[in-house]
Amino acid sequence: MIFVSFWFIAFVLVFLPLYWLAGWPGLRLLVLALGCIVFHTHFAGPAGVVPILCIALLTYLIGLTRRPCLCAVGMLVCALSLVFYKYTGFLTRQVGSLIAPTLGTALAEAGKTVQTAAPPLGISFFAFEFVHYLFDIRHGSAPLRNPLYFGIFAIFWPSLVAGPIKRYQQFIPAVMQAAMKFNAEDIAMGLPRRAVGLMKKAVADNLTLWLDHHAPLYDGLSLQWRWVFFALQATRIYFDFSGYSDIAIGYARVMGIHLPENFHWPYLSTSISEFWRRWHISLSSWIRDYVYIPIGGSHHGSARKLCNGLMAFALCGLWHGADWNFVVWGLYHGLGFAVANAYTQSRPGQALAVMLSWAPVLSWALTFLFVGCGWFLFFYPLPTALHMMRLLFWSGR
Repeated sequence: MIFVSFWFIAFVLVFLPLYWLAGWPGLRLLVLALGCIVFHTHFAGPAGVVPILCIALLTYLIGLTRRPCLCAVGMLVCALSLVFYKYTGFLTRQVGSLIAPTLGTALAEAGKTVQTAAPPLGISFFAFEFVHYLFDIRHGSAPLRNPLYFGIFAIFWPSLVAGPIKRYQQFIPAVMQAAMKFNAEDIAMGLPRRAVGLMKKAVADNLTLWLDHHAPLYDGLSLQWRWVFFALQATRIYFDFSGYSDIAIGYARVMGIHLPENFHWPYLSTSISEFWRRWHISLSSWIRDYVYIPIGGSHHGSARKLCNGLMAFALCGLWHGADWNFVVWGLYHGLGFAVANAYTQSRPGQALAVMLSWAPVLSWALTFLFVGCGWFLFFYPLPTALHMMRLLFWSGR
């Protein structure tokens, strides 16, 4: 992991004292910008920096024009860049497989070769943040005219690798405030948050080793150990994702900069909708604001609402990885979300809601079961995932 490499530790030991000791706000912003450049250049390399630099410069210049048509073109370029770098192999494999299986495999390998020629670090986060930037400008928000502010927004090093996804309207004022007034309380709050994140990542990495070892042996496990597998799998992905967020939020906080929370005890949710208000908050809110609502949201009837929701959740799944199991995971949550909302609005659903309000543990258990079963779809192909889910409720093989 980047945040525990020897180079990163040396970087932090040099960067943070320089940032803290910079008394003048302009100097502190300059130190921050230079730190972001050094971090990104080291971990991305020239092949990763150049494409991001081009996309960022294009986004910045288009934003200055505030022309809706150019903003739309810029958003399209950002989206196509994400597709090119992250999904070339997946798309070529699917297209080739429609013609011939061997052609699909050959095209997939060719696609991987193209992708590895210039792999930008954090391309998913760059694309989403640049799309948000241009979308909001297109709808009336003011652009960042100062290139220093835009550069810090674009390559802010704590959130560069795994988020949270930032909104520039909140982020830049937070940066400016931290540059003008910095106090030791932020260090006292940020360092423990970073430590919690590192601990979560260590637990997640060890759970990954255990799960990878036992996954091929899953059929032979007893029913009790299958449920242990179920629980540890849910714990692993939560600790992995939230651990990265905690590290990013912690390092930002020691600089006096507040990043948005990304996870808020999601496994305490008592409904699917509540889960998505607590899980990967910056991603789910981004997809709501820049995908679901723009394509129609809950307007235009129930059928259109269902299609819009499934499209948004499918994109959410595909964002996590370039394979069909991620799409299926997204559609699983989309269907669950739609069915749960429709049922709770019906008379039987309202009656059940009243009953469950007296037994919140049951609501929690049903929600956790739904979410936990979904992680099988996230990690494994559909036939394997369904087989593993079935064995949770049957002691045979």
